[in-house]
Amino acid sequence: MTEHLYRDDAYLRSSEAALSEITPEGGIILDRTCFYPNGGGQPGDSGSIELEDGTRIPIATTVYSKDRTQIVHVPAEGTQLPATLSAGAKVTAHVDWETRYKRMRVHTALHLLSVVLPFPVTGGQISDGTGRLDFDIPEAALDKEELTSKLQELIAGDYAVTQEWITDEELEANPGLVKTMSVKPPMGSGRVRLVRIGENVDLQPCGGTHVSQTAQIGTAAITKIEKKGRQNRRVRIQLED
Repeated sequence: MTEHLYRDDAYLRSSEAALSEITPEGGIILDRTCFYPNGGGQPGDSGSIELEDGTRIPIATTVYSKDRTQIVHVPAEGTQLPATLSAGAKVTAHVDWETRYKRMRVHTALHLLSVVLPFPVTGGQISDGTGRLDFDIPEAALDKEELTSKLQELIAGDYAVTQEWITDEELEANPGLVKTMSVKPPMGSGRVRLVRIGENVDLQPCGGTHVSQTAQIGTAAITKIEKKGRQNRRVRIQLED
């Protein structure tokens, strides 16, 4: 299995690794990586893989292998891999940090949004500086300015964002930890990662990358609230700094 370095250190911008294999499609699998693979509404990281001679292979995105045991770095379209590149080669993976950091800020802001709106989450998506969550909310008027004020108050609280692990059995015994209705946290490996904000602001399963303090989110605002069904409400946020 690929070692997921980003789980322990979301601020790791580069990581040394050994090439495990090249897929038939030309994807690059490393024994360890700081790149986040697409999943949970968060896009896969882009960046580059640097070879020992200094050559850089541009990476357009990162995804899981079909069996989800390995992480595949997908080269940019039209990239030709060196014919001499083979398993065992020493490389350095470099994340596009500016893009990743925006996604970290948005992802953490969306966790806080689920605190401001304590309703079941039916979907979500993270983009570069923007994001959204879909909620199962009974018919009610939602005020953007009021919700933005509550969200920004939580951000300004500068709460620590930490992680902890529980067993599959512990999660099954505490179903209230899961806020999402359509997407369930990955289980089967024996343990599940939880992301905690503050002592008791929020706690939920999540495999994505986050900032270490909520104040790092900066200024965020709710920009649009859309009706997507009888009870489904799509709430969009945007970083404003």
